[in-house]
Amino acid sequence: MWLPILGLIIGLVLGFSSDLRVPEEYSHYLSISVLAALDTVIGGIRASLEHSFDTKIFISGFFFNTLLAAGIVFLGVQLGVDLYLAAIFAFGVRLFNNLAVIRRLLLTNFSERHKKVS
Repeated sequence: MWLPILGLIIGLVLGFSSDLRVPEEYSHYLSISVLAALDTVIGGIRASLEHSFDTKIFISGFFFNTLLAAGIVFLGVQLGVDLYLAAIFAFGVRLFNNLAVIRRLLLTNFSERHKKVS
């Protein structure tokens, strides 16, 4: 479970400490790629809590989801359609579903530990 959290922390520290500016024409690409990457990290945390985390699946999913999201935005720009909105919706739904499962798993684990102590 520590690998996704460590990657998220390192990414946040690097992002906030750099003075890198993204051109406006790339902002849709970056925003959807970050959302896809965040979805993968949250999915990795969920898999870790479910004891089914696999590093190869996590790494390949991270890059595949990020590139797929950027590709969808690129296709939308080429077609003149805001496809990034569909990608935001899809990754947003997955993100909140994973967060809901993580919350349930943590509450279940907490309840089980509390029962063992009592």
